[in-house]
Amino acid sequence: MSSMEHRTLGRTGREVSVVGLGTWQLGADWGDVTEADAMAVLEASAEAGVTFYDTADVYGDGRSEQLVGRFVATHPDAGFTVATKMGRRMDQVRSNYVESHFRAWLDRSRANLGVDTIDLVQLHCPPSEVIDDDATYDVLDTLVDEGVIASYGVSVETCAQALSAIARPNVASIQIILNAFRMKPLDEVLPAAEAAGVGIIARVPLASGLLSGKYDLDTTFAADDHRTYNRDGSAFDVGETFSGVDYATGVEAAREFSSLVSQAGLSDVTPAQAAIAWIWQQPGVSTVIPGARNVSQASANAAAGSVGDLPASFLEGVAGLYDRLIREQVHGRW
Repeated sequence: MSSMEHRTLGRTGREVSVVGLGTWQLGADWGDVTEADAMAVLEASAEAGVTFYDTADVYGDGRSEQLVGRFVATHPDAGFTVATKMGRRMDQVRSNYVESHFRAWLDRSRANLGVDTIDLVQLHCPPSEVIDDDATYDVLDTLVDEGVIASYGVSVETCAQALSAIARPNVASIQIILNAFRMKPLDEVLPAAEAAGVGIIARVPLASGLLSGKYDLDTTFAADDHRTYNRDGSAFDVGETFSGVDYATGVEAAREFSSLVSQAGLSDVTPAQAAIAWIWQQPGVSTVIPGARNVSQASANAAAGSVGDLPASFLEGVAGLYDRLIREQVHGRW
């Protein structure tokens, strides 16, 4: 494999690795991860060429931001980009997305991250009426002018929300679920973002681990893991857990995905690496942000950023798999 690929992250103008690191796992909601393990994951990612780190103020109630901030501070010349998110420390209702709350949330995030100016802040899956409101962007533009944030983007649940945000003149990036089990963004969102010069940050690249091919119908997850408690969408949008795919269907589809990797002759590429490479090789994607619970996962995920062009036969097989098993469940929903 060659070295990690890089792309410009939309209107931020910053060069980032095509495989970044999502740090939800380093906060909470995925079972317990110790501080030492978290720092080891961050270091392993950096050693493997990762330069983009995505966190949020609610991951571990700020723990993830603090760990990322401490890590980045020890690598001042590495050219890292850190993106955080705001808006889920209160109820997600329109009246809470106001300047006073934005300032309070960002002051807390800047303290956690140990920075004066945040590289990129993303609204964290806000209601559609927030995304559609001019006032939202007026406040964000003011915060850029003041140097509180360098750029802003929107993390979304639906393609309609993404298209609304892409149409705004100063939105730098869109974060959206995109993977081999969630292809709807390929239809309109990626072309629109590319045309507008807006970056795409792809999250949930492995469908909460399904696409690693390591789960079966008997796999169990910890009680405090969202893959246990959010299967019915009772805690947050069910699309964030296994991409909204019914677990049994997902296991079957993941088994078939793994077979496609073998049939394509990708002998030194794991199913997880193929799944990550499939995403960043889509036109318009800036970076993909798999999470990692340990050093080996972090290193293996990052290696997917140097996988060569995936063969057409594999791409066709993945599209066919989606059409047969997945499309009916998810394509109309988000």
